[in-house]
Amino acid sequence: MVNSSVISAQSLNFTFKTNDGPVHALRDMNLTVNRGEFVSFIGPSGCGKTTFLRVVAALEHPTGGQITVNGMSPDEARRNRAYGYVFQAAGLYPWRTIEKNIKLPLEVMGFDRAEQDRRVSNVMKLVDLEGFGKKFPWQLSGGMQQRTGIARALAFDAELLLMDEPFGALDEIVRDHLNEQLLQLWARTGKTIGFVTHSITEAVYLSTRIVVMSPRPGRIIDVIDNPLPRECALDIRDTPEFLEIAHRVRTGLRTGHAYDD
Repeated sequence: MVNSSVISAQSLNFTFKTNDGPVHALRDMNLTVNRGEFVSFIGPSGCGKTTFLRVVAALEHPTGGQITVNGMSPDEARRNRAYGYVFQAAGLYPWRTIEKNIKLPLEVMGFDRAEQDRRVSNVMKLVDLEGFGKKFPWQLSGGMQQRTGIARALAFDAELLLMDEPFGALDEIVRDHLNEQLLQLWARTGKTIGFVTHSITEAVYLSTRIVVMSPRPGRIIDVIDNPLPRECALDIRDTPEFLEIAHRVRTGLRTGHAYDD
């Protein structure tokens, strides 16, 4: 039987050292993310949302507990190219065209030229960037630059996509449009997505499950299953069902702030 678990964390802790003493970023996190889920992490600034994604990606190493990615350690998963990572800023190289920015990880991984071209063509279609491959980042809007970052993360076809608040710096209209596009992309690809956000509306609209976290040290306050239909229109945000889930997220965030350490 195929293991459906993509991320599994048990009693996960992370503490980093500073000149002012240790900072406890994560405490006793227990969470399983299954194949094909869209799981959002929401909580106040500094609560460890991004730190958790970085631990999954082996950019940080836990100081306690265990975590696996596709049944492997995060370091093994990184070597096996098990995930793509989309950062808060698109991080595009201004001297490379859009298609060459997307090609960069494929070049590093040693794919031949024909395979690079095939993959870049496919992912540019997925993110609706056809016809913009020869443009440079400065010639694209902020939203299109973020879509380029998503395409780059998808180019080597990892099952897991980690997204660290990728739309946070965009205006509301663009953000809404990209939320719709991301749901369509998720439906087409079947990827497992871990998504960090500060927006309650965004978390409820996008996710199959919402992980609500407390202020530092980051603990899981609530994990909310979202029964709303996938690929729903934006106007679902005005329905009683949507508002009920949003209220539960908001209540969890308030509870987390009231937590006595």
